[in-house]
Amino acid sequence: MLKNRCALITGSVSGLGFAIADSLAQSGASIVLHGLQPPEVCEQARGDLASRRGVNVMVSRADLRDPAQIEQMMLDAASFSDGVDILVNNAVVRNPGSAEELSTRDWDDALAVNLSSSFHTARLALPSMRKAGWGRIINISSVYGLTATTGRIAYITTKTALIGLTRAIAMDAASAGITCNALCPGTLPTPPILAKIEGIAASKGITTTEAQREYISTRHPTGRFVAMENVGAFAAFLCSEAGRDITGTVLPMDAGWTIE
Repeated sequence: MLKNRCALITGSVSGLGFAIADSLAQSGASIVLHGLQPPEVCEQARGDLASRRGVNVMVSRADLRDPAQIEQMMLDAASFSDGVDILVNNAVVRNPGSAEELSTRDWDDALAVNLSSSFHTARLALPSMRKAGWGRIINISSVYGLTATTGRIAYITTKTALIGLTRAIAMDAASAGITCNALCPGTLPTPPILAKIEGIAASKGITTTEAQREYISTRHPTGRFVAMENVGAFAAFLCSEAGRDITGTVLPMDAGWTIE
């Protein structure tokens, strides 16, 4: 389905980004992984994906706070596979704190990684997409791009702004065969979330299963985590021929969290 396409996924050496990369590789795309993990961890992820899916895979360790490193990453990707056909902006930093508490450095880092890097990767990918008459951009927002909570001003602001960026790019690129959409996942079984649940269990003297049920029930009417592989599968669908008429949309994958 995606043979001869190249997909670059930021923040993809592990977690949700890797799940998305895996789904796109399963559909035949060559993959540019990205992450700041140690080189040996990055190489293990690259080798695993290449061997299991039989596609070409490279890794970039660009610091997304630096536009010059983003530009080099995109040049390297172009050399690897004649340009980026599919761009998934998934990288994120989570700096907790309210407006009174958050440091200016943490605020600037969140803006750079969660928002500005998505602008830079898109502006650099769009020319080759226009030339090819085909492209897919997927921005990973969050349920917190649609709602809010306390003590997460940087995350909520950047994930909400990412939706505006998505709509603007979609409008600018719609006539060129390029789509741009935002996915808004709910709670995923990431290591930080699982650690938080273990902490709840320990503090309340209950089992991890009980703590997980309690944690999820306040968020998801389904009573379960959003599966990372399902987000990956949805991203692959958006990149398929069936997804060509879906653009500028905000797509919750939140297990019913935002039902009104």
